[in-house]
Amino acid sequence: MASVRPRPQVMRLTEAAAHRVRELTARADSEIVGLRVGIKKGGCAGMEYTVEYARDIQPTDEVVEDKGVKVLVDPQAVLFLLGTEMDFKVDRMSAQFVFNNPNQTSSCGCGESVELAPAKIDG
Repeated sequence: MASVRPRPQVMRLTEAAAHRVRELTARADSEIVGLRVGIKKGGCAGMEYTVEYARDIQPTDEVVEDKGVKVLVDPQAVLFLLGTEMDFKVDRMSAQFVFNNPNQTSSCGCGESVELAPAKIDG
């Protein structure tokens, strides 16, 4: 009988990202289950990351539980986000989630959009 290989976790979070997710969850104006992460077409490099409140878990969401918080990954983004580390950075001019993504092939000069390739899955 063949053994079932465990599914890899799509993303992982840094402590800073998990802390920020906790803050956002506590401050939300209505009950949320976590944050939903995805990608959309846009920007000069072709794709942009999206982060929004998740009020419920959709049957097709990929649920990532890391460091005590829940992040839901849009099913259309899973192959583009495999192996990604989600971080939260604060500097003098901005505070934002940052995605350290091994599937990113390039980014635009302003840093608002990226070019992504689907992850290669070993058979």
